Amino acid sequence: MADAERVQKVLARAGYGSRRTAEDLIRAGRVAVDGRVARLGDRVDPDVGQVTVDGVPVATAPNLVYYLVHKPTGVVTTAQDPEGRPTVVELVPADPRVFPVGRLDYDTSGLLILTNDGTLAQLLTHPSHGVDKTYLAEVVGDPTRAAVRRLRDGLALDDGPTAPARVRVVGARGDATALELTIHEGRNRQVRRMCDAIGHPVRRLIRTRVGPVRDDRLQSGAWRTLTVDEVRALYESASAADGHQ
Repeated sequence: MADAERVQKVLARAGYGSRRTAEDLIRAGRVAVDGRVARLGDRVDPDVGQVTVDGVPVATAPNLVYYLVHKPTGVVTTAQDPEGRPTVVELVPADPRVFPVGRLDYDTSGLLILTNDGTLAQLLTHPSHGVDKTYLAEVVGDPTRAAVRRLRDGLALDDGPTAPARVRVVGARGDATALELTIHEGRNRQVRRMCDAIGHPVRRLIRTRVGPVRDDRLQSGAWRTLTVDEVRALYESASAADGHQ
C-alpha cells in the first residue's frame, strides 16, 4: 500500500470534519476499514480500500468528481448515442470521464447526478436502496381525490404494482394540474405511466430532487459540482433507504 493514507485524512476529505473529529469517530469505534473496526494510525489504500462510518460507505479516492446537472429535454441520458443526439455527458467537463447515475427520459428535464464514483452510483441505482426522487408533473385535467389516492396507495402497471408515492397537488391552471410526486422506484417512464393509469397524461415533467439534493436555481443545461456535504448526504440517504424493500 505505497499510496495508503491515514484513515483520518480520508474521513476529513469526505466531509467528516477535521482530523481531530475523525480521530474521535475512530476512538468511538464508529469507523471500519475493509470490514474491521479501525484504530488510530490505520492506513487505507484510497483506490481499493473501503471505509465506513456507522456502516455508511465513505468516498475514499482523491480523484472522484460529482456533478449535478439540470438536463434539458431533447438530451439523452447516455455517454454516447448512435442516433447522434446530444448526450448529458456533453454538458460537463470531458475529463475525468463520468457517467450518469440512473436516467431521465429524452422528454423529461431536471436534476441528474454524473460521477466517476462507482460505489455511490451503485448505491443510488440499486433497487434495494431506492433513494427518493421528486418530480413536478403538469398533467392534463383535474385529478379527483380518488385518483390522487390511487397514486399514493400504489397502482397496477404492466410490470407490476407500484410502491406508494407521496403526492401533493401544487396548483391548477386552465386545463392542467401540477402534481408533485416523490417515488423511490426507478422504472422506465414510471411517473408518466402512473399518471396515464389514472387518466391524466403528463404534458411536462421535471425532476426537482434526487435524495437530499435539490437546487431550484440551477438553470436548464447548467451544471455544478456537488459539495462534500451533499456527497456525504447521498451516501447516507442511499444506506438509510435500504429499508424500502
